[in-house]
Parts: sequence; structure tokens; C-alpha cells
Amino acid sequence: MAIYLGIDTSNYTTSVAAFDTQTGQIVHRKKLLPVAQGTLGLKQSDAVFAHVKQLPQLLEELFFALPENQLAAVGVSVRPRDQEDSYMPCFLTGKLAASAISSANHIPMYGFSHQCGHIVAALYSAKRLDLIGQEFVAFHFSGGTTECVHVERGEDAVLSVNILYHSLDLKCGQAIDRVGTMMGLSFPAGRELDALSRNADRRFPIKTTFKDGNCCVSGLQNQCEKLWKQGESRENVARFCIDSVCKIVEQMTQNAQAQYPGLPLIFSGGVMSNSLIREKIAEEYHGFFAEPEFSADNAAGIAILAAIRDGVDLHE
Repeated sequence: MAIYLGIDTSNYTTSVAAFDTQTGQIVHRKKLLPVAQGTLGLKQSDAVFAHVKQLPQLLEELFFALPENQLAAVGVSVRPRDQEDSYMPCFLTGKLAASAISSANHIPMYGFSHQCGHIVAALYSAKRLDLIGQEFVAFHFSGGTTECVHVERGEDAVLSVNILYHSLDLKCGQAIDRVGTMMGLSFPAGRELDALSRNADRRFPIKTTFKDGNCCVSGLQNQCEKLWKQGESRENVARFCIDSVCKIVEQMTQNAQAQYPGLPLIFSGGVMSNSLIREKIAEEYHGFFAEPEFSADNAAGIAILAAIRDGVDLHE
């Protein structure tokens, strides 16, 4: 039996996970970063400080739940995406902790992108780890990312990820959080907005803007602000917001299917935990979704990537 540790310190959540290669099970712990009511997230310096406070406690809780002396390697998110200019200071916190654990236990440390972690966590939750090493299309919709990517077998990074379509301005998760904060919801606002949208008694026509397959999201926020100022209920504004995001997902899915017909579709990121989006896209486009706990930021995918990079064959 071997245990692989994963650490992810995003701008939203402190996350740690352990992947047991014998049972295929994940044990994980995570905690949202503290954000003051009415504000839209944290500055990077504040996020780093919050991770420094939260990460030791979460690691202690996780290690307490694991068998001793079984740690084979540690994986960590070191950048948002697999691009040269992809960098966020908050990931340095996780990298520092992973480096210390690696040195103290004389085990390898492997670095991956936060995005690859999201994709693999979705594959794990959807019971489609068999797709690793094959071609598929993945969607990563979160507070900091709105992208459709083509995924194939990679080398050191395990996955090779190339962007097909993306947002030209605001990200879908940002729009959801800004609309929620405007209406007095807590940050991040996705879960509360999801619940409110279920009780809407009015629907509105949806118009999306795309340029060369890429979406523009800023208009969504402006339209929601207009509806709110006109006196629409929180439920109706929430439903319009979610319907608009769903329409963006639909159009981007259609674009990807036209370019890569027949490839499996994987949907990851916190936005994809929305119940309305999951229901519609899964039914109409037969996509695979992670359960909500593996859609939002988590370290499960990073732990699994560490195992693969260390030579574990998940297909045996």
C-alpha cells in the first residue's frame, strides 16, 4: 500500500488530500479562506497569510487519519495553468509545505498546475480515470478561469492541456460571485445563488456574446445589476445569472464538439457544481461531472497526479 499526498493552496481554499493506491480512495480536508462579508475575495498577500494559518491544521487532521510510514510522494499545485506566464503567490505556500514534507520524509515532490488538479479530480469523481492517457475535452469554470481545453497524454505533467476557448473578459465564477455579493450573499456565492435560482418565478431571454468561439461575460454582470435595480427578486436575478452561465457552457460545448466530434466531455471547477447547469448539460450533451466536493477547489486530483508521476499504473 502507498499513500500519495496532495496540497493545493488556491485563492479560494486551503486543500489537502491523500490517495490510497490500494483502495483507490481519497481522504481529504479543505477550508475556505476567510473573506469579509460584502467583499470580493482576498488580495494575494492576505490569501498567503490565511494559507499559512490554515494549512498546518489541515495537514495535522489529514495525517491523523492516515496509517503511519506509508507516504510515498507529495504532489502540489505550483501554478494556475501549464503556461509560462502562469503565476500566483498563494501557491508558494503549498509548495513550501510540500518541499518540507518531501525533505523530512525523503520522498519525491512533484509540482502540477491547479487546472490539471481540477481536471483529474473531476475524472476521479466521475469514475473516468481511464481517460488519463487518452484524448478528451475538459471545461474548467471557476472564480479565476473560464476555459474549454483539449487534453491528451503528456510527459512530466501527465496531461497535456491546450486551450480551445476562453473568456475574453470576466470569468463566469467572478460574475456569479459579484452578482451574489451585490445581493448580500456571502463569498463565494455559488451555493447560495444555486439555491435561490431554484425558487425563481420569472425567466428572462438570454443573449450571449461570442467572438471566434470565445465568450464575453461582463455583459452578464451588467444585466444582473440592471434587473436588481429594477426591483427584481433575488431569486429571479439568481436564475437569470445561472441561465446565462449555462448558455455560455452550452455554446462552448457545441463549439468543442464541432472541432472534436466524439471526444468525451469532462466538466470541472466550482461553477460546474451548480445543480441546474449539471442537469441540463449532462442530459443534453452527456458530459461527465464531478460531485460538488470534487468540483470546487480541492487537492484530490493533485494527489492522484503525484501517484501517476511516481509510476503508479491506475489502469491495472
